[in-house]
Amino acid sequence: MKRFIETVKNIWKIEDLRNKILLTLGLILVYRIGSFIVIPGIDPKGLSDLTSGGQGILGLLDMFVGGAFSNASIFALGIMPYISASIAMQLLTLAVPYFQKMQKEGESGRKKITQMTRYLTVAVTALQSFGYIQYLRSIAEPAIVADSMLIFTISTVIVLTAGTVFCMWLGEKITDKGIGNGISLLITVGIIAQLPFAIAAEYVAKNSNAASGGLVKFLIEIAFLVAIIAACVLLVQGVRKIPVQYAKRIRGNRQYGGTRQYIPLKLNASGVMPIIFAQALMFIPSLIAQLFPESALMQSMQSGAFMTSFWYNAALFLLVVLFTYFYTALIINPTQMADDMKRNGGFIPGVKPGRKTADFIDTILSRITLPGSLFLGLVAIMPAFAMIAGINTQFAIFYGGTSLLILVAVMLDTLQQIESHLLMRHYDGLMKGGRIKGRGGMVGASV
Repeated sequence: MKRFIETVKNIWKIEDLRNKILLTLGLILVYRIGSFIVIPGIDPKGLSDLTSGGQGILGLLDMFVGGAFSNASIFALGIMPYISASIAMQLLTLAVPYFQKMQKEGESGRKKITQMTRYLTVAVTALQSFGYIQYLRSIAEPAIVADSMLIFTISTVIVLTAGTVFCMWLGEKITDKGIGNGISLLITVGIIAQLPFAIAAEYVAKNSNAASGGLVKFLIEIAFLVAIIAACVLLVQGVRKIPVQYAKRIRGNRQYGGTRQYIPLKLNASGVMPIIFAQALMFIPSLIAQLFPESALMQSMQSGAFMTSFWYNAALFLLVVLFTYFYTALIINPTQMADDMKRNGGFIPGVKPGRKTADFIDTILSRITLPGSLFLGLVAIMPAFAMIAGINTQFAIFYGGTSLLILVAVMLDTLQQIESHLLMRHYDGLMKGGRIKGRGGMVGASV
């Protein structure tokens, strides 16, 4: 406890770090306040049906936006349209030569792509707003107290679109002026906000009657959750080190090189991006279903049974695996790594510089990406097994999936950034032994 207090004091002494943390907390507070501001034209007292309606995949979407979806707030769609727009833009950079050329233009090209992503976010949000309005009418129509449905529809589309754009602005400000990646932190805050309620709901459910298992089963579930969190930490921080030897160079009276270093290839080099993008695509059927409230088939996609179905989980697993390979190839370029090593006089022992080195790195990367992608896919569908085991849907979502991996990855990355500030000022790190390793791939890091 004494060391913890001393670490907090050290953090507070660093003015730059203190300002970043305070700014981040302030912007997060604004985001949380906005999630409780109800859309104009809706009576907050009539939203009980909306809260009980989002138990399936919409309940998962509600968790990502910190309950704003079920509150019918101005941030009901949160940052998810921005994620969907980012997926589309990054796929376009692979398929369309115009966007490929733009991406190769360097910083100016990335700025153009970012600006296009923002415009696309507005279009995606406007489209999803119509679906959300249909969902409100089908689930909680008594709560709509607007005099004119046309005026309510137009105003709601404008408000929801402005809310998402504002969330996007908050995320970018946290990235530029605060701690860590803003988009990641906003999603993480929304998830953390739902965790206490999920634990309380599971505790009440298990202690309501003896048949539910009581306190013993609840403690066993908590123990399994801790074990899954530990496995996710291993997934995020696991690396395969490739030794690199640098040749000795004499400049004047000083000697450079001659040392052995390592290239740390991560088991999950793409980080949390594959699972968040795959989950965003899996939201599409549910969002489309909101436009067809009369269709029994479409409405079944919003139920809790849909999340435990074979086809939903098989599709999610496959998408996670594919996106893992896609983002690993996007982030790591073996040819460029080999060229950089050759240029700096480095080589892998037993491997010729140049093309042979690139092939060697690519082979190692392919070997570690396969188990990494399979394990990431298993983490993605873990909540379905928890639901089948009888765990409350609200709590089962934290047994893996996007929520848990985002929590682990973002918290580790935030702590690593705080620790780097401490070490630069010659303070001790956050941990007594060892250092916190950063992670590769953050939510929105590539956009």
